[in-house]
Amino acid sequence: MNIGVVCYPTYGGSGVVATELGKSLALRGHKIHFITYSRPIRLDLFSENIFYHEVRTQDYPLFEFIPYESALASTMVDVARYNDIDLFHVHYAIPHASVAFTAKQILKEYDLHVPVVTTLHGTDITLVGKNKSFAPTVSFSISKSDGVTAVSEFLREATLENFQVGSKDIRVIPNFVDVNRFQRQDKDHFRKMISGNGEKILIHTSNFRKVKRIEDVLNTFAIVRKEVPARLMMVGDGPERVKAEDLCRQIGMCDDIVFLGNQNKVEEIYSIGDIFLMPSANESFGLAALEAMACEVPVISSNAGGLPELVVDGKTGFTSPIGNVEKMAADAISLLKDEAKWKKFSQAAKDHAHNFTIEKIVPHYERYYEEVSREYSSVI
Repeated sequence: MNIGVVCYPTYGGSGVVATELGKSLALRGHKIHFITYSRPIRLDLFSENIFYHEVRTQDYPLFEFIPYESALASTMVDVARYNDIDLFHVHYAIPHASVAFTAKQILKEYDLHVPVVTTLHGTDITLVGKNKSFAPTVSFSISKSDGVTAVSEFLREATLENFQVGSKDIRVIPNFVDVNRFQRQDKDHFRKMISGNGEKILIHTSNFRKVKRIEDVLNTFAIVRKEVPARLMMVGDGPERVKAEDLCRQIGMCDDIVFLGNQNKVEEIYSIGDIFLMPSANESFGLAALEAMACEVPVISSNAGGLPELVVDGKTGFTSPIGNVEKMAADAISLLKDEAKWKKFSQAAKDHAHNFTIEKIVPHYERYYEEVSREYSSVI
């Protein structure tokens, strides 16, 4: 198939999933056309089946905000007209699902009929999408999509509960991990750089937004550090980073916390980790946790959103009520102080992550594309 992929190109989970899915589909013989405002961060694979179309905008004095949605719709129309696109797969409801509807209507003027699959990833539904300014548009866009997927059962139920989408069938297709890339590697030299005296290493990865509860990461680490010599690696960047750096100074932990910023080869970081922390207030799936688990790192997380569908409490890690840093710290300490227990959880995390491999999940998307295309063709 010729598939147009619309996504955010940044480090967020939706962009990562969209890019990795596109790369995998390209390797399986599909022609993938990425359509976005900059080259996706993880689009590092050269392939004769991968194409990138930049959405170009121009700044006019008339506009306080550049009308990106109009430029995106026009680019989608252009790509479809000249590349024989069979289907658009748009990731993240805002604004991509509504833009896709516009593009589809324009294409009908050229006697081109291209179905749209929308994948819901999380905050587009649970936070941003529920805003009264967006909710009617989100409801309309989802109901008008020819196919809709969600990355967890939690997200599916949240969508049906909070949006007027009628009897729309939402297919749950979970996120996936490339276990050839995300596997524990021999990085002892790297570990010695971070943990020269044998300290345990805790890791947090996110886009440092409020929903990630960065303060809980630091407060959990502060408790762990009193019981177990440890260091914390903070991977990522975002609006809460400055507050996090200020907090680590206030509680005197800066010597044991490393802020690494955004990183592409996170698998090398996970390969030296002992615990992965994810205390989020909301998490539709938890892709970073899955990637850490594939690298044999047990996860200490909240029980928010779809995390209980991924983190098997008491087996691959532990889940706790949101904000309960005392329990999260106690669970981490129980693993860090017991090597045999940590190894058992580490192996279980790896084994469970292998239920979400690219090889197992991507065929679900292929079959869904075919199903949506058949149904769409039968009604036009």
